[in-house]
Amino acid sequence: MAERAQYVTLGVAEELFAAPVEKVQEILDMRPIARLPQAPAALLGMIDVRGQGVPVVDLRLTLGLPETPDTENTRIIVLALAGRGGDLRLGLRADRVFEVTILDDDALDPAPPVSGLWSGRCIAGIGRRNGRFVTVLELDRLLGDFEAATSQAA
Repeated sequence: MAERAQYVTLGVAEELFAAPVEKVQEILDMRPIARLPQAPAALLGMIDVRGQGVPVVDLRLTLGLPETPDTENTRIIVLALAGRGGDLRLGLRADRVFEVTILDDDALDPAPPVSGLWSGRCIAGIGRRNGRFVTVLELDRLLGDFEAATSQAA
């Protein structure tokens, strides 16, 4: 029997997203973030994870949603991504993290073909979980733009 893909589901605003579990290293409670001068708005700064500096990106701001204050449910998901210069560790701030799960169907639907400025390039696919849409993020594309901004800071 084939192994089904697992995802970490997370929430931002009222939306449900998913990250492939193999890219998630750990999930942290919020902690102080050291700001970086002249960083893009979505690049919140750096956190210390066992002696290593890890840049943190706000998923809300990256998706074009308004900024909100941290709550008791806010988390930082530490991801291992394939950067242009090699492996990249990056923290992703999300409003909440739900669970590690499989989706209702292994097949993901592609991002809808909408013309205009929106490309959907940060979407790996759209699945369903318990009747809700789950947008599976293409993390390397979504966060790849932060690699250059963080490589000098790390």
